[in-house]
Amino acid sequence: MVAPTFFDDIYVLTASQYLPGQPVDNAHIDTYVAPLDHTSRRIKQRVLAENGIETRHYALDEHGNTTISHTAMACAAVHGCLQQAALPLAELDLLMAASSGGDVLMPGLANMIQGELHAPPMEVHSHHGVCASSVLALKDAAQSLTQNPQQRLAMVVAAEMPSRIFKRSRFASQAYSADFEAHFLRWMLSDGAGAVLLGKAAHAQRQAKLALKLNWVHVKSFSGDYPVCMQFGQGSHRAKQRDTSSGALGAEASFLDFPSVAEAEAAGHFALRQNLRILPNLFEVAVHEYAALVQTGHVQPDAVDVFLCHYSSEALGKTCDDMMQQAGLGIAREKWFSNLKRCGNTGAASIFIMLAEWMAQNPLRVGQKIFAFVPESGRFTVSYFMLEVVDTTAAAPEVTAMALPAPPHEFTQHEGCTRDTLLELADIWHGFRSRMWRTPLVEKINAGKLTSADYVTWMAQWIPQVREGSLWMRQAVAQLSAEYQPLASLITQHADDEQHDFKLLFEDYQYAGGTATHIEALLRNPGGEALNSYMYRKAATANPFGLLGGIYLIEGTGQRIVPWLLPLVKQQLVLPERCYRFLRYHGENDENHLQRWLLALQWVLAAGGAAAQADIVRTARDVATLYHLQMEHIL
Repeated sequence: MVAPTFFDDIYVLTASQYLPGQPVDNAHIDTYVAPLDHTSRRIKQRVLAENGIETRHYALDEHGNTTISHTAMACAAVHGCLQQAALPLAELDLLMAASSGGDVLMPGLANMIQGELHAPPMEVHSHHGVCASSVLALKDAAQSLTQNPQQRLAMVVAAEMPSRIFKRSRFASQAYSADFEAHFLRWMLSDGAGAVLLGKAAHAQRQAKLALKLNWVHVKSFSGDYPVCMQFGQGSHRAKQRDTSSGALGAEASFLDFPSVAEAEAAGHFALRQNLRILPNLFEVAVHEYAALVQTGHVQPDAVDVFLCHYSSEALGKTCDDMMQQAGLGIAREKWFSNLKRCGNTGAASIFIMLAEWMAQNPLRVGQKIFAFVPESGRFTVSYFMLEVVDTTAAAPEVTAMALPAPPHEFTQHEGCTRDTLLELADIWHGFRSRMWRTPLVEKINAGKLTSADYVTWMAQWIPQVREGSLWMRQAVAQLSAEYQPLASLITQHADDEQHDFKLLFEDYQYAGGTATHIEALLRNPGGEALNSYMYRKAATANPFGLLGGIYLIEGTGQRIVPWLLPLVKQQLVLPERCYRFLRYHGENDENHLQRWLLALQWVLAAGGAAAQADIVRTARDVATLYHLQMEHIL
């Protein structure tokens, strides 16, 4: 479900940034983040080439001494906002702070900032997280102002200072050695703080004729679907997957579980790490959620004037752009605004630093829409908010349900109908993938606990289903009217490609230790039986266009889920490569199958119109339920 939180009377009055010290270019980065060993320089060049960062800021001097505290950076950003607004500190009613970690583990960062500012008594909230924590703090502040008429002004500040944990001296207890996961982030992250001052219409009118109105905020976490991607306080991700020990305790152990902090540091549990293997999945999740915002009418890509997109590297920014374009939901690149190259990646502070720079450089125009997107890799959270430039002297329009733009589903052109169908199918896929991640089999794979017996059990229940695929496709072809022969040819070609797949899978099963000598001895589980019966019943109806919705889910699993699972399966099992031929084949070829499927979809929508579209979407929803049921019963 996509349900942004809407606001009627919340405005961004000012925005400020604080970046410590002078910009540090790539040629001088070693002065602050020195190489650890002989591999450091090579890794550094690779990371810098991909992230595209040219300068960044550190709250350290050349000797590794702290020049300004994490708390003091946040205070500097707060002062910047108040100075722009010409308001005293005592006017604030709320202080919200966000970060991945401050100068101390406790008390909360907001309390530390209030203390450093010597601010009067007020309500304070600390948001601990990674990049998206700043958007949650923004939402928290906006909700508090909305619900309490006595509160008028809220300061939202985010600050990050990772440089202290990147110093070479921090790795002395590990003999100046680190795995790639720990190396990587040393050249990705840097220091800085950003803040925004929120107020209601009365303050906005006093500030300027034009103001940035906060229309809505949307945040969703997918931490139940994915393992940890970025963390500080445990061992390496690879060690977790191998279930090997890290010092006296396992890699899953918290740094607090060690007898002393020194032992935790020596075991590598005080290194900030990124699991690069799963990182690309963050943008797939984020783009799916963005597509849902578009489908429900909350974002109209063509109407966005400025896109503030937080990404950790230029390479990932391009990935995000490519995925949005492929989904037909792209925002023109000239509308993107990023200061990553100049300011570096400052985590939770990045979006406020970005907004402050954009506001300082660009005059506001009535009607401008500023769309912000902040993904968080910690354990996969995505966040978005929409700002709009309004004339504060104009009467506020009455807000009704009709004020929202209508969902983009009334397209008469062929291209529009295809796009609308793909958006609905993407929404179904989003929920299907999330449920699949909670099945016992996938949970076991993600936890690194799969056994060869589990793999054989999976194959044994999958083989009977794969055998039937080409058969129900041929039955569907027999039900197509003469005028749909072009579609019949496409489906027949697909069936021809897959008619022998079950034999390959059966051989993999036997190579992996399966004991059945005849395929007929293998049985589908209850979920598989239900799915198989449904597909045959659907294929027996006249012109069964809806099957395209089922194929979308089945082929999509091969293209999206199998390539994710295969490396994990191979890592956990000591089996020869020939045991994975079917999984590898589908990961490599289902993209071609989906391209053929897209041609069939476009042809059917042109011929069958709204009725065919509804049948396709309904069938996809049914197959998502039944396919998940089959996976639920494997173990």
